[in-house]
Amino acid sequence: MTFLELIEKVLREERRPLTAKEIWDIAEKRGYAEQVGTRGKTPWATIQSTIYVEMRDNPNSKLTKSGRRPTRFVLKEFADVPIPSSNEPTLPTKANYTERNLHPFLTYFTYMYQGIYTKTIYHQNSSKERYAQWLHPDMVGVYFPLDTWRPEVLEIAREVGTQVLRLYSYELKRELTFNNLREAFFQAVSNSSWAHQGYLVASVIAQDEDFIEELKRLSTSFGIGVIKLDVHNPDDSEILIPAKEREFLDINTINRLAEINSDFRKFLKGIKIDLSSKEIRKERYDPVLSSEELVRSISETEPADE
Repeated sequence: MTFLELIEKVLREERRPLTAKEIWDIAEKRGYAEQVGTRGKTPWATIQSTIYVEMRDNPNSKLTKSGRRPTRFVLKEFADVPIPSSNEPTLPTKANYTERNLHPFLTYFTYMYQGIYTKTIYHQNSSKERYAQWLHPDMVGVYFPLDTWRPEVLEIAREVGTQVLRLYSYELKRELTFNNLREAFFQAVSNSSWAHQGYLVASVIAQDEDFIEELKRLSTSFGIGVIKLDVHNPDDSEILIPAKEREFLDINTINRLAEINSDFRKFLKGIKIDLSSKEIRKERYDPVLSSEELVRSISETEPADE
């Protein structure tokens, strides 16, 4: 059974909107999970990404989203079924946290739902005389197939030159509006040219129809994806627009960034060690907090301007 078949089977039996985690929990209770092949450590993340890809790429998809906080999914034929009410908090009119406060939220989302390990790149740790403002991403990420590929498969992949990891670049903003869209977007374009995928990330994104159309246009033109972080419910963060995959890494830019920034050098060194040992040392990357810890960290944050 494929993940898509499992998803549709559970949703058809339940006939109601479910979160990705609820779909997986039900599948485990009914024994369907055992019929799925390689699942990794966060199968509910695979379920969520499978649903988003299916809805994006298949115009005849049977699936659709239902509600927010948390986002649930349902078969279109049951889309009119009401979802449970939730006492969701209202977003503040002005964000009372900094961009740096958002880093743990992105770490949580990428790890739990994509299996990506992230590391913050501190600009102040760069060589001042060679500082380039738009060269540094705020965060970088790496996906290893170590949890899903057998050791012998990894060895064969390396021998034949198949890339066994994916590298990511992230530019974070508290808010995205027409006031800062172009500067933020082209900053993301500039500092992600070296990676397989680059993303612009924010917790508050304007919902004006013209703004969303411009965001999609820029993304289509330059391949930058968009992630919306939910600071009230981290599990409801989502990829609004997937990034375009680059086949090859820009080694020259990677080398330049490694030369001027010690955090990025440590990031690359850690990747090399993990691949060689076939074991991921999580302490080399940003720590993954629980969703409860993340929400608490925001609620305890004093108002700040950037």
